[in-house]
Amino acid sequence: MSTRDARKLTKSGRERARASATARAAMGLEAEFSIVVDGNPAKPEDVFGSPTRIVRAPMMHRTGRSYHLPTGGAVYFDTGVIEIATPVIELDAGCAARAGRSLWESIRFLREELDAWEQREGHTVHLAGFSTHYNISFEIPHDEAKRTHRTVDELALLLTHIVPMPVMLLATNRRSTGVGVRPRVNRVEVTADFTPDAALMIATATLVVGVAREVMTWPSFALDELERRDFPVIRDFVPEPHGSRRGWVAKTASFLENPFACNVNEAIWPTRDGGTRSLRDIAARITRYFWPSIERYGDRRSLRLIQSVMSGRTPSLLELDDRPPAYESVGRLCTWANLFPVRALPRSRYEQVFIRAISRRKLKLERDWYTPIGMRGWSHVIFRRDRDQTRHVFSLDYLLGHLDDWDVGPRTEEKIKQTLRERLERRA
Repeated sequence: MSTRDARKLTKSGRERARASATARAAMGLEAEFSIVVDGNPAKPEDVFGSPTRIVRAPMMHRTGRSYHLPTGGAVYFDTGVIEIATPVIELDAGCAARAGRSLWESIRFLREELDAWEQREGHTVHLAGFSTHYNISFEIPHDEAKRTHRTVDELALLLTHIVPMPVMLLATNRRSTGVGVRPRVNRVEVTADFTPDAALMIATATLVVGVAREVMTWPSFALDELERRDFPVIRDFVPEPHGSRRGWVAKTASFLENPFACNVNEAIWPTRDGGTRSLRDIAARITRYFWPSIERYGDRRSLRLIQSVMSGRTPSLLELDDRPPAYESVGRLCTWANLFPVRALPRSRYEQVFIRAISRRKLKLERDWYTPIGMRGWSHVIFRRDRDQTRHVFSLDYLLGHLDDWDVGPRTEEKIKQTLRERLERRA
């Protein structure tokens, strides 16, 4: 259970991360896609230059070379891939479903814009699923975490010994090569292959959030916590340094056998307690241990799916003969089927702020109107005050207290007025 050391984060990096943190515990999803143009792999930056060359409508700038989509998410190019990220979603029951819905709505929007680009330019372009990142906030102050041996680095290493098997069963395929965990100061990030099934991706996010948030409450993030809690730790498992940024990854080379190509029901994995178990058994045992926390953040559909995959009633992608072809054409062979309509699962409050800001709805504070003109990271909105054209920056948490102060447009405003009139008439 040893590992190689990871790079240290600089003090300035910690300060920037804290400045961008939200007051409420939150999560978010990211997905990366490679592109194939006219049948040939290509880099999005070489083909499009900028996301603004894909999306027809004006886009609100976020930071660097990233821009916001009308869905509330963001899109940018990152070293040869297109990346889509959801806004931050506060942790609550159904939070993973909200994040998954946001991500897949953004994927659908991007695919529609690429369809229009194809017609304009006379070329074909396919989105090929590359990776998914599951982000969960981490609130323990750095000084306290260092003093109590509960740093985000120690948390990431501990989670690398816990989450891979259940994530493998829910989210990976026979060509996958690893499941990683990266420490990011005020959050921890679990990385895996892109999953071309929205329901399975949301189920995976639900499990990851439940496990990570429960482990964050442990008095220690030392690896010996695993033995104390009777976890089925695979013998001779050695995490590798993550291929990008700091962190660790459970790769095929970390195991004596390739877990992505094995029979998930065959008991071939020797554990430190002297037993021998199957991948499914290990994944199910870990899931059962964390079930109260998983249930706390889950929705009924995703909880049923997790239980069904763990028990074998629903097959894992690892049980298919090969990786499904849907990976190669995201948005066409796999798309969003509106599993969680807004009327059944309302948008999170942070999402509501993002959508208002990105749609440039005016905000009224006291007697002044403010127009959103940009974002500062994920936690602040930049406004221009209409009266004197000065710039003002408000945090998401401040704006939560002013959700009812945004200009909702003439139609909605008239509907509100009509409702008020009816209430007054009833009182009279």
